[in-house]
Amino acid sequence: MGIKSIPDDASRRRRFKRRLLRWFRAHGRDLPWRRTRDPYRILVSEVMLQQTQVARVEGYWHAFLARFPTLADLARARPARVREAWAGLGYYRRAANLHRLAREVVRDRAGHLPRTVPELRALPGIGPYTAGAVASFAYELNAPAIDTNVHRVLRRVFHPRLRAGAAGMRRLDALARALVPRRGADAWITNQALMELGALVCTARVMHCDRCPVAPVCRTAASQRGASATRATARSRSRGST
Repeated sequence: MGIKSIPDDASRRRRFKRRLLRWFRAHGRDLPWRRTRDPYRILVSEVMLQQTQVARVEGYWHAFLARFPTLADLARARPARVREAWAGLGYYRRAANLHRLAREVVRDRAGHLPRTVPELRALPGIGPYTAGAVASFAYELNAPAIDTNVHRVLRRVFHPRLRAGAAGMRRLDALARALVPRRGADAWITNQALMELGALVCTARVMHCDRCPVAPVCRTAASQRGASATRATARSRSRGST
């Protein structure tokens, strides 16, 4: 299948999403923060996962929540105790921001994390991705959770020739938003599946196109198939001429 034979726009998005969700339901990892809709627990996982591998985070996540089971518990804690619970994860500014966030939410919001992306982004240490993740994973809202994995997957599948820069990022963000439904469990699973594909299959170092569920609708995979066919034809002709 070449690039020209890949369906475009809405039809291709539907095929992509159908294949992606079917794969995730069968192969998605059973991570503890995927079993909860508690916004505080999800927030802690997302902050820990910034610049830290999943395998390292899981144990720290359980231990941190055992020590600070609620946002109010974290808000009451001394800074030294929070840093102690974070020891070993590195990037301690994340812990300081999380502690500051807890105190602010307890003071100003009676301990309830906000639901909307703009309100979440106004909190200490919360960027666009984390705000989208909490809104989607905890509240099942139409908020794309766009990390580097998601950008990479969408670029390779839909726009492999897209130039880097703000305009390109806006186009990918719009595409992610079109893939995420307005609300409900489908919003949760769509964001989780996009990130999972980028983490396990369409990685930064290697594209495992041979086991990628969306390869049949991927422009980058189609280009690679075309290049492989061209090389095979050239080798065959070379052997035939000797």
